Amino acid sequence: MPVYNGERFVESSIRSVLAQTFVDWELIVVDDASDDASRRIVRGFAEQDERIRLVQLERNEGAAVARNTAIDLSRGRYIAFLDGDDLWLAHKLERQLAFMREEGAAFSYGAYERVDENGRYLAPVGVPDRLRYRELLKTCYVGCLTAMYDTKVFGKRYMPLIRRRQDYALWLELLRDGETALGLNEVLGVYRVRSGSISSNKASTSLYTWRMYREVEGLSLTHSAWCFAHQTGRAAVRHRLPGLARRLGWLHPVAGPVARDRHGPLGPSQ
Repeated sequence: MPVYNGERFVESSIRSVLAQTFVDWELIVVDDASDDASRRIVRGFAEQDERIRLVQLERNEGAAVARNTAIDLSRGRYIAFLDGDDLWLAHKLERQLAFMREEGAAFSYGAYERVDENGRYLAPVGVPDRLRYRELLKTCYVGCLTAMYDTKVFGKRYMPLIRRRQDYALWLELLRDGETALGLNEVLGVYRVRSGSISSNKASTSLYTWRMYREVEGLSLTHSAWCFAHQTGRAAVRHRLPGLARRLGWLHPVAGPVARDRHGPLGPSQ
């Protein structure tokens, strides 16, 4: 779990891990040189539960370095990801691990809910039941908070040291040699959409996607343009013509119940 100045949400993120019905986990929280109360909050949890470990970086390095630090220190067979402002549902680990074992999956992902920073639900995000490399190049369906891979199959794999889209680049690396990722189209977590965050800047995200194609994946100019056109075109259709997107298989309704709190919005402290 990378954290940078996350005092507002990190407690609820950690509590969502503590609430897991699967209890044999370790949580490695990497504080990316925060200057707020994040470290104090995380340290308090680490002192109470030995499954939680706090690592402090001396200077701000970015999410890729923070995540890679946690991957390097991890001791478990399966590696999962959660940012310091997102949440897992209580059954997330148990359900996803059972799914991977039943299906023989080495890399899996799931559906999730989107909420704004005040906890108001926006929309669930469904996923396709499987992805191969060529399809993933055209649309990143894998939400980082739902991704999980098996180190017994892949070994430890790390994110490239780019400021953005490093998670997407890792998913592509895992599939590049022919592996198939399997999707569990059930809500496993809650993703916060925060105004002013890196991920909320669409233009910047597009630029980093392009750079990832060219500099990390090493695609030709023509192939990069083809993938980029799919990324942007599919996103536009999903946003403006959801009915058409569903018919084309570019938008996936969530199967089963969603994570909404029927008694009101999900607050920052929940």
